[in-house]
Order: sequence, then structure tokens, then C-alpha cells
Amino acid sequence: MLKLQKLSASYVHPGLPPPTDSIHGIVIGGGDDIEPSHYGALGDAGAEYDPERDAMEMRMIELGLKYNIPMLGICRGAQLINVVHGGNLHQDIRPLRQKTPNKNTIFPIKEAFLEPLTRLRETLQKDQVRINSLHNQAVNQLGKGLVIAAKDADGFVQAIECPHRDFLVGVQWHPEYMPYSKTQRRLFAVFGAAIRRFRNEHP
Repeated sequence: MLKLQKLSASYVHPGLPPPTDSIHGIVIGGGDDIEPSHYGALGDAGAEYDPERDAMEMRMIELGLKYNIPMLGICRGAQLINVVHGGNLHQDIRPLRQKTPNKNTIFPIKEAFLEPLTRLRETLQKDQVRINSLHNQAVNQLGKGLVIAAKDADGFVQAIECPHRDFLVGVQWHPEYMPYSKTQRRLFAVFGAAIRRFRNEHP
């Protein structure tokens, strides 16, 4: 059985100097839409962007890729991982949805269907999981080296991963809002185990 063990964490944002301590794991969380110019598109009127955060988090992702640091992307974080790998995004999936709700909520509202033989399927030990939905954008063209790990009923990508790294997973939903779910806690437990392995190998 996997057990959650406390790991120290530091929050990084553009207003702070770069971290000076050793980095053993990276979480890229949710937030504003990603500036479309990063994936060769034009911006939508009314969308909110944070170019300084984009630049900082893209540097963090590139650092993680360079040193094979365990990395978890959540919502915007999963999208940004895809963009750094050369992929692009649906800028607004709301008009395209037919089988899944447009409502944004932290509570489980739809299903994610996990692809067989993926790390995420192995991690969550389920073929499908109930997930929440807090996004209007989604992965469109997949970045180089990534694979799709889950989709929803409309076929939109709900998770991506890199099979050639110890732990590089991006999920479109917000597992941190579902701590009551053993399945979602397991995702963080496996991520934590990857961090400890990396820390032991790179003290």
C-alpha cells in the first residue's frame, strides 16, 4: 500500500527569485489561459493571460525535462507541458462539447476514460474515474514524445504522459479538490514516491 509522506514544498511565482534549493519534484498548477503565441495561435478577445507566469513555468518545465525531475501538471499545467513539447491547444472547447457539461465545478461531474498500458492507468488502477471540470481549453495536437493517457466522452484529452520518463503526467482535472477520493490521493502518492526516488538518486 502506498502511504502519503510529508515532503517539503516551496511556492514559486514571477515575483520571487528563482529557487536555490535542490528541486526533486515540480507541480505546475491551474490558472489563466496560456498565451496563444506560445503555440502559434492568436489570442481571443476577453481571455486573461499572464505572460510572466507563462515564461517562468515554461523555464521550470524545461528544467524538469533536462534533469528528468518528476513532474505533475494540473489543468493549465498539463496544457503547458504539452505546449513546451511542441503541441497546441483548443482555445475554447465549450462550443464543441456534446456529451459533457460546460459547467465548471470542483465536484466530480464527468468521466475520464483511461487508456490501457499507460502509467496513469497503472497508477489509478481503474479503467475510468470520476473527475471535476474547470477548464475551457484542452490539448489539441499532442506534443512530441507524449501520449494520451485519458479522454472524456467527447474525446477531449483529459491526461497526457511521457512513457520514457520516471514520472511526467499531466491531468486536465483538479485532483487537489478531491482529497476525499482514494483514487485521486493515489495519484499524489505515486508522484510522491517518484520524488523520493529522485531525491535518493540525486541527494
